[in-house]
Amino acid sequence: MTISPRSNMSMERQHQVVSLDAAVLVDVAKLFDVLAEPTRLQILQVLANGPQCVGDLVERLGAKQANVSKQLGILHDAKLVRRERDGLLVRYSVSEPLIYDLCSLVCGKLRADAEARVAALPVPRGKRKR
Repeated sequence: MTISPRSNMSMERQHQVVSLDAAVLVDVAKLFDVLAEPTRLQILQVLANGPQCVGDLVERLGAKQANVSKQLGILHDAKLVRRERDGLLVRYSVSEPLIYDLCSLVCGKLRADAEARVAALPVPRGKRKR
């Protein structure tokens, strides 16, 4: 899955600054900490396509079962994924789809930064516009 740099949020809302107290800032930092691990982001990408059991995620990610289970536990504790029993299997799904808007905003910033770096590169001789 490719995360689009487009967000459903309006431009006014994207630039709105809200003053938060220290306790809320700690909670915000904890959420960003949860999202700071690449395997967790990969799991969220796969789950965007629908519920998956641990074995399916292990196969899709090429990761070890113990690591996938650990990362799912962290995502579950952060209330980003939910667990549902399906017979002997446990299926995981995204419980907070708003997380994809956040990922889209971050991807948009990364894209803009990359485009700015490319635009700042010198044009090789012989390739200049006339």
